[in-house]
Amino acid sequence: MSQKKGMLLAMPERWDEACFAIPALRALHQTGLVASIVCREEQQALWESVCNARQFRFSEKTKVGALVDQIGGSWEATLAWQDGTAAKAFAKAKIERRLGPDEKKLSKLLTHPMAVHEGATEHRVRMYLKTCEELGVSVDRPEYFVASPMGIPAGHNTVLLCPGSDFGPSYEWPLDRWQELGEAMLERGKHVTVAGAVGGRGLGKILSVRLGSDVEFLHISPLSAALPMLAAHQLVIAADGSLPHLAAHAGATCVTLFGPNDIAWKRPLGKRHVAVKRHVECSPCLSPKCLMDGRCQLELDVVKVLAAIPKCF
Repeated sequence: MSQKKGMLLAMPERWDEACFAIPALRALHQTGLVASIVCREEQQALWESVCNARQFRFSEKTKVGALVDQIGGSWEATLAWQDGTAAKAFAKAKIERRLGPDEKKLSKLLTHPMAVHEGATEHRVRMYLKTCEELGVSVDRPEYFVASPMGIPAGHNTVLLCPGSDFGPSYEWPLDRWQELGEAMLERGKHVTVAGAVGGRGLGKILSVRLGSDVEFLHISPLSAALPMLAAHQLVIAADGSLPHLAAHAGATCVTLFGPNDIAWKRPLGKRHVAVKRHVECSPCLSPKCLMDGRCQLELDVVKVLAAIPKCF
């Protein structure tokens, strides 16, 4: 009979959720409970920057059966936070003790659903931390929440602008406001780079052309390669999307422009970061495409964004 190998942990597939799970992974890894993790291939560098746990990786094309063959079945327990390829593989492998939040789709794949639920005004990170607490793991150590050192010093007076969002067009500020913001940064003597990120509408490239030869254009593809480039900038000003969460993890200070999302629920982790939002009656709607007139973005002005930039910068 094969020896049991400890706990196998399924990491969230979305980039923002992955970043929210980092403190919980650190806490669990510190105890020695986590033997290995299961993650998407493109997240390899992210998890390597967090801990040295062994990785089982899969892609969008990976079949559940193939992942089962890769991980095997001789695990003491598994933990999955969301329904997905890894959680399905755990169930198909018939691992005896399968843990996770008691949520409708996920609970069908679990043997031991956990009474873990988000509070109405809690940040999303609390859901991950509550699972640790249910397992008797302390989560109150400051080092679980710090940025990971990338070994790359940030350039002096460097600003990265990212106008595109992989969350959908309603998460994107009007391009003329981004142009006004970029021009203001240049007038202040900042070294400005404009990022074109995967999943947006090409706004980064358009903005870089509008701002001219005084700025650099950086096409970030794939997103998994972004960590060193993000770490090289002192300040990142970005549309609400995956990129500011990765930038926060890489050590940059972030100003995130929120629209249909909820700041209290999904802001990047860290007290030094700033989230800017124009509150409107229909927000947060979380919709990738606005069903009204886009007022949460249209009513956010450049003056408010400039005022939100940390005074030390």
